[in-house]
Amino acid sequence: MIAGRGREGWSRDTMTQNVGRRIMTQDRKRKRWIAAALVATAIAISATLSSCSGSADRRVQASGPTITVGVTKVVKKSLGRHITLSSELVPFQEIDVYAKESGYVKKLLVDYGSHVKAGQVMAILEIPELEAQLQEDQAEIKNAANQVTRAQHELTRYQAQYKALHLQYTRLNGVFESQPGIVAQQEVDDAQGKDLAASSQVDAGQAALEASQSQLAVAKAKLGHDQSLFDYSKITAPFAGIVTERHANLGTLVQAGTASSTQAMPIVKLSEDDLFRLVIPVPESYVQFIHVGDPVDVHVPSLSRTFPGKVARFSVGVREDTRTMHTEVDVRNKDGSLVPGIYADAELTLEQRDGVPTVPLQALSHGSDKTSVFVVNANGEIEERTVSLGIQSSSDAEVVSGLREGEQVVVSDRGGLKVGEKVHPQLVQVVQYHESNQE
Repeated sequence: MIAGRGREGWSRDTMTQNVGRRIMTQDRKRKRWIAAALVATAIAISATLSSCSGSADRRVQASGPTITVGVTKVVKKSLGRHITLSSELVPFQEIDVYAKESGYVKKLLVDYGSHVKAGQVMAILEIPELEAQLQEDQAEIKNAANQVTRAQHELTRYQAQYKALHLQYTRLNGVFESQPGIVAQQEVDDAQGKDLAASSQVDAGQAALEASQSQLAVAKAKLGHDQSLFDYSKITAPFAGIVTERHANLGTLVQAGTASSTQAMPIVKLSEDDLFRLVIPVPESYVQFIHVGDPVDVHVPSLSRTFPGKVARFSVGVREDTRTMHTEVDVRNKDGSLVPGIYADAELTLEQRDGVPTVPLQALSHGSDKTSVFVVNANGEIEERTVSLGIQSSSDAEVVSGLREGEQVVVSDRGGLKVGEKVHPQLVQVVQYHESNQE
C-alpha cells in the first residue's frame, strides 16, 4: 500500500509539472504574437506617416519654389589691402663704447640695465702719462709767457732809445738846413746813423716779441691738445639709452679703440631705448605700395600689445637674392615696455578705398575669361552677371561694374543652380575673416 501510494503521488506530481510546462509555453507564444503585432502596427504607422509626409512635400513643391538659396546684398564699405611681415625690433642706435686713450678703469658708474642721458659720464680712466704731459705743457706755457714779457720789455727799451735818437737827429738836421755853418755835417751824419740803428733795434725787438708770442701760442695749443686727450679719460654717453652689456671692471687696463689696435675691448654696449626700428623685407610685388610716412600697426605677440609706427625709410632697391626691399619702420617706446631683440608683426596698409560697392568673395565664380556672380532678380529668378573687380581684401571684393548697390547675390552653393531657375532668396550673414598675407 505504501509503495502504491508512492507511485500514485509521483504520477500526480508529474502531471502537475507537465501542465505547468504547457501553460508557460502558451504564455511565451502569446507574448511573441503580441510583439509581432506591435511591430506590424509600427511599420504600418510609419508607412502611413511617410506617405502623408511625401504628399505634404509634393504639395509644398507644387505650390512654391523648389530651392532656397542664401543671398546677401551689394553694400558700400571701406576696403583695404594689408600685408603682415614679421621681424625683430632693434634699437634705433646701438654702439660699443671704446676708450680713446689707453688707461686703467678708475671708476665705473654704470652696469647692466643702467639708463643714461646724453653726455652722462659712464666711466673714468686713470692715464698717468697724460697727467704728466699736462704738467709739462703748463710749464712750457709759463716759460713762453716769461719770454713774451722779456721781449716786450726789450721792445719798450728799444722804442725809447729810438725815440730819443730820432728826435736828436731831427733837431740837428733842422738846424743844419735852416742855419748852415752852425752844425757840422759830421754831427748830422752821426745822429742819422744812430737813428737808423735804433730803428733797426725796434724792428728786431718787435720780431723777437712776435716769436715769443708764437711760442706761447704753440705751448697753449699743445696743452689744449693734451687736455682734449685727457678729457677722453671720462667715458660719456653719446646719446640717451640703456646699457645692455658691460665688458670692463675696476682696474681693467683698457686699450685705445683705434683701427690699429687689435686688443681693444669696449667698456660697455649702449642701446637707444626710446626709439626702435623694425627692419622688414617687403616682397617685390608690394614695393610699389610702400611710401615714407605710411602708418604701420606693430603687434608684439609676447606683450599682447599693438604699437603705432610709420615707414621711415627704405632702400629704393630690390635685392637680387631675396627679391625683397629693405624697409624700416620707426616705433616709439614711450613707456619702456619694448626691449631689443623682441619679435613683432608689422601690418602695412597697401591700398585703401572708402565707400565702394562690395560683394563677398564666396559669391564670385572665376572662369577662364570672366568673373561672374549669380543674382536673384526681382522675379525671384537666377541671373548670371559678369562683373569687373577692383581692390580685394581677405573677405570682400570691390565691384567696378556689373552690379548695383542693394542687389542680391547668391553666396550659398551654386553647383545645382541654373540660369532662369526660380528660387526662394534668404538673406544670410556672411562671416568676415580678417587675414593678412604672411610673407
